[in-house]
Amino acid sequence: MPGDSDWLVEGFEENRGRLRAVAYRMLGSLAEADDAVQDTWLRLSRSDASEVENLGAWLTTIVARVCLNVLRARNARREEPLDLHLPDPVVGRADGPNPEEQALLADSVGLALHVVLDTLAPAERLAFVLHDMFGVPFEEIAPMVGRSPAAARQLASRARRRVRGADVRAPDPDLGRQREVVDAFFAAANRGDFDALVAVLDPDVLLRSDGGTGQPDVSMVLRGSAAVAGQTLRVHQPFALVRPALVNGAAGAVAIIAGRPVAIVGFTVRDGRITEINVLADPDRLGRLDLAILD
Repeated sequence: MPGDSDWLVEGFEENRGRLRAVAYRMLGSLAEADDAVQDTWLRLSRSDASEVENLGAWLTTIVARVCLNVLRARNARREEPLDLHLPDPVVGRADGPNPEEQALLADSVGLALHVVLDTLAPAERLAFVLHDMFGVPFEEIAPMVGRSPAAARQLASRARRRVRGADVRAPDPDLGRQREVVDAFFAAANRGDFDALVAVLDPDVLLRSDGGTGQPDVSMVLRGSAAVAGQTLRVHQPFALVRPALVNGAAGAVAIIAGRPVAIVGFTVRDGRITEINVLADPDRLGRLDLAILD
């Protein structure tokens, strides 16, 4: 490292939260995001950054390029289109996110948006994330994707159309109201009350469930209040402990059986009804997530 190593360490730590947020939006994986941030630190420690005028921008460029390489490697490994895959949820205490979670979720990155981001080409995702979420100019994005600034602008524009076309909506801002609706959902499920479930679901509600390779029969996409209510009653286990939580900043829950998490459930609540439910029930990924904050 250069002689001003203390300055580099301090500068990196000041930017760590932003770098992790960029990487999470790019990759949808908390573990891979942490790896990308660590790789960025290694590249910084091996570089002569003495002439870098804007360390934050320089680090953002590095972590974005690392993530772009990860995305391209993912696509190269896929022989067939990827089945349903939910991103890693950011799970926090029901009474509010801690500062680290707030930094990671700044500008509201719900699970629904991440599902759409996963459908974008790597270069489109980079251009959209960096410009629309972090305000990076296209002149800085262009060299990362080997395009002109105008072409980088087009990449972001195409991605933006995909996001708008998917009709990704933010939840109601009143977290207390969200929690009331989610609590009513679980109360109805515990009673086995189909009509009460339908009443708290939007008629066009969307359910995504990701069981991974460990529970492939759990993976599905359903739409419509009757179908979602029926599936809820089929799989709901009243003896499970349901711990309220924040899932990507919105009301959610962690289902626990015999001390082991079996599902993380994220909800989108709008106008007093649930419009979307995302369930991560992949045993392997659940085992890797740090849920100690809920203890």
